[in-house]
Amino acid sequence: MRIKLLFLLTFFFLAADGQDVPTIRKNYLKAVSDKEICREMIHSLEKKNAEGLQLAYYGAFQALWAKHSSNPLEKLSTFKKGRNNIDRAVKQEPQDLEARFLRYSIQKESPGFLGYKSNIKEDRAMLSRNINNVDDPVLKQMIIQILNIKS
Repeated sequence: MRIKLLFLLTFFFLAADGQDVPTIRKNYLKAVSDKEICREMIHSLEKKNAEGLQLAYYGAFQALWAKHSSNPLEKLSTFKKGRNNIDRAVKQEPQDLEARFLRYSIQKESPGFLGYKSNIKEDRAMLSRNINNVDDPVLKQMIIQILNIKS
């Protein structure tokens, strides 16, 4: 009985702290307009030693935070951190379509003066070539929307 209880408690705490990718993905959509969700996701992902896709999402939430912040120095600093995390994630897993989607979406929507537009063509081409291989309906819809594809 004690082992079962210990197992359940351990599972509960891991599940409460850990964010699964589908939840992170859905929160990414919401974080564009919801400052609190964006803040929560940054705090949740920074607690982890994120790598790969989670690092890409961490960077994307950081870049989005620039939209929510009113302090110009914080906007720039957070955006740069986000950009660096996204680029590190893509470098770790260059074939990860979702990390490419995140980089593309941030580059596409970021102002030109930030100078973060250098991978738009290659990421768009990769997304366009591989859209039919995406199994997750939420991710597929996000890619279709950002590419402006008529479905």
